[in-house]
Formats: sequence, C-alpha cells, structure tokens
Amino acid sequence: MSQVTEVLVPLRWSDMDAYGHVNNVQFVRLLEDARVAMLVDWFPEGLEQLDRGIVVARHEIDYLAPLNYRPQPVAVDVWVTRIGGASYDIGYVIRDPQSFGSTRYAVAETTLALFNLRDGVPRRMAAEERTQLQRHLGDPAPLRSRRSL
Repeated sequence: MSQVTEVLVPLRWSDMDAYGHVNNVQFVRLLEDARVAMLVDWFPEGLEQLDRGIVVARHEIDYLAPLNYRPQPVAVDVWVTRIGGASYDIGYVIRDPQSFGSTRYAVAETTLALFNLRDGVPRRMAAEERTQLQRHLGDPAPLRSRRSL
C-alpha cells in the first residue's frame, strides 16, 4: 500500500465498554480523529479545508480484534482509496504502533462528500483538492465485503 499517513491517536478511559475494551462506537471517533489530523497534514490550508464543506456519507468497519484500553496510542493508517467528482473515500487500518505490537484491530473506509454548507447542496471537487488527494491515492481498503466478490 502506498501513500499511507500514520496518525497516532490516544485512547481515553471513557472509550471502554463493560467488557473492558474499546467500544465499537469509539472506533468511529478514532477514525474521525485520524481524519482531522490527515486534513491538517495533507492540505496546505489545514482545518480550513473543513470550511469548504465535507460531510461523512458512509462508514464501513470490519472489527478484527478487541482493543483494550491502554495509555499508549493506537496507530491509524490513512490513505485515499477512491476519488470521484464530488466525493472521495478514505481507507484506514487501526493497529498497534510498530514499537508496541503487531495487532490490527479494525479496517475501515469512509466516504466523504463535498458539500456547499451555505446552499445545502453537493459541490464539485476543486482541482487543488484533487491534486492533494491524488498524492495519497492507494489500494482499496482490505474489507471483508471485497474479499467475497
């Protein structure tokens, strides 16, 4: 897989469920934290990219292993898996940092739709957005649903 950005995301004590591991809903927060860090890293305008209008249109997550709370962060690999005219997909792998272990906890993909927030309608991707995203384009996320095709 090429063009992957690694983001270290800390866990919170409140992420745990009754079984003592990170709740499935909190995995979506881990994806969001990695995605926001990715915007700062990938786009020159950083978080101002959000002001152009980006909304989540879809999440797909395969949970691979329970993630127990710990003070060490998890690593989230982030890359672009598809670029469309008014949306793009982000692939993720949530895993141990190399210095901590080798467990993969989840594989996911998010579709981000470009949206004109003021007018409440979709918007087309600007040329500079496409250029930035193409720098991070890689393979499709290795989701189970793709293996059965």
